Amino acid sequence: MAISIKTPEEIEKMRIAGRLAAEVLEMIEPHIRPGITTAELDRLCHHHIVDVQQAISACLGYHGFPKSVCISVNEVVCHGIPGDEKILKDGDIVNIDVTVIKDGWHGDTSTMFIVGKPTILGERLCHVTQESLYLALRMVKPGIRLRSVGRAIQHYVEAKDFSVVREYCGHGIGQGFHEEPQVLHYDADDGGVVLQQGMTLTIEPMVNAGDYRIRTMKDGWTVKTKDRSLSAQYEHTIVVTENGCEILTLRKDETISRVLINE
Repeated sequence: MAISIKTPEEIEKMRIAGRLAAEVLEMIEPHIRPGITTAELDRLCHHHIVDVQQAISACLGYHGFPKSVCISVNEVVCHGIPGDEKILKDGDIVNIDVTVIKDGWHGDTSTMFIVGKPTILGERLCHVTQESLYLALRMVKPGIRLRSVGRAIQHYVEAKDFSVVREYCGHGIGQGFHEEPQVLHYDADDGGVVLQQGMTLTIEPMVNAGDYRIRTMKDGWTVKTKDRSLSAQYEHTIVVTENGCEILTLRKDETISRVLINE
């Protein structure tokens, strides 16, 4: 398994791409309200990436994906295709997944938004999923087995009576959208990967309110929970540092102390 170690110069380029990806999520938040379509949200994101940031959407055209961002609502686990027929309503939970390419380098991130007044279950699922990501980020440092990160996510999520999706994972990232290693969010063989300074990767747990099993729709992209339960996901791109990690896609609504210090 060839895992690339990024140079300081390469990491700086990834900082730029990561900040741009985070900025798209910051930009779109005020637009997420009952009555808007996911197609309109995609158009706003596309305009911001291409016309404002002078960057490229990595999703658009990737293996034929037809839109600039993935928008996954309620029981959609991932890879939701934005559409004019998909109108957000009060209480929906929505994941927007953005990957920006700037000067050949990728920044990949996603977050959940709650439309209007939250449901108790939707709000709790989003909170638990975000906390599972944060606890994983706090573990990251050189010398840590990658498997231990997935084990910790699974233990935390299942203790809250939710489940972790098995079929999708985080990944190395850089000039490639998906590089080695695979970052599993449950306890499974990791091929013996030990984290090293300079590795860049995404951690992006997908958590279901019900069973972990999923199904793929006829469009070949949209993935839903098999039992139609709600699903949530949060994702950050990080670089392993000398004694922890740097979050390259940190948003302005997040703080380092909130994310990386277990208070």
